[in-house]
Amino acid sequence: MKIPASLLFLSLVLGCTPAVSAKPGKPVPAPGALKPRLVTEPVKHDTDDPAIWINRANPAESLVLGTDKNTDGALYVWGLDGKIKADKVVRGLVRPNNVDIAYDVLIGGKKTDIAVVTERYAHRLRAYRLPDLVPVDGGGIPVFVGERARDCMGIALYTRLSDGALFAIVSRSDYQAPTQAYLHQYRLVDDGAGTLRGVFTRAFGEWSGKKEIEAIAVDQQLGFIYYSDEGYGVRKYHADPAHKDAADEVAVFGLDGFAADREGISIYQTGPGTGYILVSNQQNNSFRIYSREGTTANPHDHVLLREVDVSAIESDGSEVTNAALPGFPHGLFVAMSNGKVFHYYAWEDIAGTTLKKAADGVRPVNP
Repeated sequence: MKIPASLLFLSLVLGCTPAVSAKPGKPVPAPGALKPRLVTEPVKHDTDDPAIWINRANPAESLVLGTDKNTDGALYVWGLDGKIKADKVVRGLVRPNNVDIAYDVLIGGKKTDIAVVTERYAHRLRAYRLPDLVPVDGGGIPVFVGERARDCMGIALYTRLSDGALFAIVSRSDYQAPTQAYLHQYRLVDDGAGTLRGVFTRAFGEWSGKKEIEAIAVDQQLGFIYYSDEGYGVRKYHADPAHKDAADEVAVFGLDGFAADREGISIYQTGPGTGYILVSNQQNNSFRIYSREGTTANPHDHVLLREVDVSAIESDGSEVTNAALPGFPHGLFVAMSNGKVFHYYAWEDIAGTTLKKAADGVRPVNP
């Protein structure tokens, strides 16, 4: 649904979110739906998107970050026990939507892990050092400058393996957005004084004109971007803006079988080049799971392997890691749920008897 500019302006003045009619989903989980290992403490307003930070020195101290989507919004932090780390919560964000994490970013000459958030109504990215959540962006990185549609929503971070360059791929609300070049990509660089700046790199990506584009995921190892064209399908592009075919759509899948919206995307690696792509079937309270490696005949033919009913209601955002964590020996899957919470699922519960677990010794920290 497109929101009139006058309504957006009024909503900002009044400090509220414009009402948008959503397609109603199932109000309760399906009978026999997978139960989470735990549910987080709730946020103040409305959870949206999670990210998982692995503490490589002490995995037990790993964190889950998630956005509280409101004009009085925040970036929340939980431990693996689902309890809020009150000393790390970043408040005062204007409608934060999505969050992603990158490791070993050179800032001030030091390798630094960071979390980057889209601040929707401020039209900027916010970047924070991990695990202490100190800002490293000089107050924000503007996005979609000069565009009519500037309300940023989805984000995924891509580290190019050839040179370590870090990029942010950003999507936006559908209001006045173009059907071509819907996403913008920025290189994030240290300005020489220990502050990250964004350098516009390219505009790319097709949009069907149905709903909007929010969920984005990057396969760091294989160098691909996946994003949910919510009312149409999941689209795939090269992540490297310098790739000779960077402007071309590599594949599209997930064209049918969804109750309404395609939402949160996450990638679970079982080994080099193998694993699964998980996509939220939002109004069905389930996740559809596709092959990461495609088929022998076509590596970009991502076949549906399984659909898992979950207890999370209308899940909008999700993330997964194959890192072994306390209580989650084969990895952790985090899904947003109605009720202002996130659900923690063990990968072996998602996998059941039909999907594989990460091979021992093949567990990249930053999938």
